[in-house]
Amino acid sequence: MSKYLIRHWVNVDVIAEKVVDESEINILKNDLKKNQIPDGTFSYVMVNNSEKINRTTYEIYDEKLIQRSKDRISNK
Repeated sequence: MSKYLIRHWVNVDVIAEKVVDESEINILKNDLKKNQIPDGTFSYVMVNNSEKINRTTYEIYDEKLIQRSKDRISNK
């Protein structure tokens, strides 16, 4: 029986959260310092029902092959 690899390109809304010490930000200047942009130190929670599928593809999946199949099927 054949196996297929299914890929969904999805946009979602997430909330990035992190608890920091008072010394890691400057409240008076509204400066988050190195926490301006969420990185791997933040925890992420996806907002329910916020997902929007942009594109879906599937291709035959063979664990023995490293190269991808060129016969992709898309519902774009």
